Amino acid sequence: MYKSFSMELAGRTLTVDIGRVCAQANGAALLKYGETTVLSTVTASDKPRDGIDFFPLSVEYEEKMYSVGKIPGGFNKREGKASENAILTSRVIDRPMRPLFPKDYRNDVTINNMVMSVDPACRPEIVAMIGSALVTTISDIPFAGPCATTQMGMVDGEFIVNPSQKEWDKGDLQLTVASTAEKVIMIEAGANEIPEDKMIEAIYKCHDVNQTIIAFVNKIVEEVGKPKHEYTSCAIPDEMFAAIKELVPPAQMEEAVFTDEKQQREENIREITDKLAEAFADNEEWLAVLGEAVYQYQKKTVRKMILKDHKRPDGRAINQIRPLAAEVDLIPRVHGSAMFTRGQTQICDVVTLAPLSEVQKIDGLDENITTKRYIHQYNFPAYSVGETKVSRGPGRREIGHGALAEKALMAVLPSEEEFPYAIRAVSETFESNGSTSMASTCASCMSLMAAGVPLKAMVAGISCGLVTGDTDDDYIVLTDIQGLEDFFGDMDFKVTGTHKGITAIQMDIKIHGLTRPIVEEAIARTREARIYIMDEVMSKAIAEPRKQVSEYAPKIVQIQIDPEKIGDVVGQRGKTINEIIARTGVKIDITDDGSVSVCGTEAEMMDKAIEMIRIITTDFKEGQILTGTVVSIKEFGAFLEFAPGKEGMVHISKIAKERINHVEDVLTLGDKVKVVCLGKDKMGRISFSIKDVPAEA
Repeated sequence: MYKSFSMELAGRTLTVDIGRVCAQANGAALLKYGETTVLSTVTASDKPRDGIDFFPLSVEYEEKMYSVGKIPGGFNKREGKASENAILTSRVIDRPMRPLFPKDYRNDVTINNMVMSVDPACRPEIVAMIGSALVTTISDIPFAGPCATTQMGMVDGEFIVNPSQKEWDKGDLQLTVASTAEKVIMIEAGANEIPEDKMIEAIYKCHDVNQTIIAFVNKIVEEVGKPKHEYTSCAIPDEMFAAIKELVPPAQMEEAVFTDEKQQREENIREITDKLAEAFADNEEWLAVLGEAVYQYQKKTVRKMILKDHKRPDGRAINQIRPLAAEVDLIPRVHGSAMFTRGQTQICDVVTLAPLSEVQKIDGLDENITTKRYIHQYNFPAYSVGETKVSRGPGRREIGHGALAEKALMAVLPSEEEFPYAIRAVSETFESNGSTSMASTCASCMSLMAAGVPLKAMVAGISCGLVTGDTDDDYIVLTDIQGLEDFFGDMDFKVTGTHKGITAIQMDIKIHGLTRPIVEEAIARTREARIYIMDEVMSKAIAEPRKQVSEYAPKIVQIQIDPEKIGDVVGQRGKTINEIIARTGVKIDITDDGSVSVCGTEAEMMDKAIEMIRIITTDFKEGQILTGTVVSIKEFGAFLEFAPGKEGMVHISKIAKERINHVEDVLTLGDKVKVVCLGKDKMGRISFSIKDVPAEA
């Protein structure tokens, strides 16, 4: 049965059509926000997937190019693999929703969002976020919803709820917050050094808006919601836990996990698992879930140690950061390099500088952004965690971590006018045991400074964890979580920033939300930690950006020309500019406003190219001294080339002080001579002279 529901959201109408399309999905809705249209669906398998110990949730965000009136590029004219924006949007949808499914649910679930039309005033990402939670809540799939998501921008110091694409791109804040009816469950932010108190204010403004969306969803559920289906629980049997504790008492498990060496801990757990496998050899049902049972036992042990005993597995204090180290220039010949180590987490970052012609081109739904000048990429090879696995290229996690570190540094990058380079930073994970994305932020910042990129401020990042008890006020926040505390804890709260304020946040949780005191404490704790990292570690490796780029980096000089003269520099079919490039070996980029970037490694050749461009774009004036090359000799005079496409003629009477009968008596092809411009002759032509060049010229 088709029903339509509407609400006013941030000054625009959100309409949800139920029962109009996709009747065979477990849940489906056609959402319109302004004129942005997104189809959200959710489906689940009838039975759990065999042989897995995780919840198989897949979230897709499909960007259809017809939604913005474009035909896809490439040969087959069909949408290909998901863009980075689509992957990051899928991750933002996944993170708040995953904890709200039952922990023992193993049925495959797929959430799909298809963008069908885009109104630039209503970003499709926020529609997909709302739609995903809505269709799952009204479906028969077990889900502890509803939840809702709001985005917040800031322009000229004023908050904007669900900003337009232009406000989102140009503003000082890009904040996404998901909430349940009681608590915040996800935060994602990029910011232009926003103070901590301002960020907290924005987070809870989003939380308040989310309550109005949740009320709207509840109304829809009352009318069209389906009863939740029964499912096969994959929980570990209580009697198995009891048997495990008989064989491995809690004190023995504590001893196994209480070490700061990841490899030793893994070996201890391997020995315990082998012991239990031998004991349960005759029980196939228990053997099938033994790995998950040991994992759960470790989790209970670590959480009890932290929450009740205030003991961390590596013996650190609750707010203590692991040992830190930082260095720059460890890789020779690259344009910039740095390594940052925090405990058993180690990142090496390498920066490459290039002309602006090498910016990344983007073919997406946002017509405001077609190129990307700063590119941060993150790699996570198997050897960084001691595993053997062939690399298949970056996955969603790698893309997400790279985007977070990229977002962290965007606020402090110089403008193109200040630093006319395309910049690529690549973070290579050498070792991983907790929050490599934050180590990547620190390493990237140092590497950029080592490369001579004039950053406006230093940026560092750190992650806080959380372990909660049975009540809202029974919790403990941990500074600088390692892998074990991330796996078994309830939160990974990553914050990057400068001394002045926050540049990025990414918060993942495994529980049904955070109270405001937890959010405030985590933000305060990360500020304290990142300032310590900047002042006591990073600044001692490199205190400020280098004044010059590396000797191996291309040098770029920018000049401004009259936009009307761009055609003269380019020449017919690019003949003139290609000739300049061929003669000097430089790269030349010209923008529509007349900005010319000359890029090369030899200063002499760059100066030569710039001089050619200046000559081409400057009108000849009386008294101007020029050097030209003889390119043609006629009976009446010689033609000189001053720059590709820029020529002039010296009459035979102006070649020598004495009378000559033939031009060839004085000049030959290829001669370089100085001339002075005499202005226009009687015919209106520009005239040049060799004999009238001043002696001092």
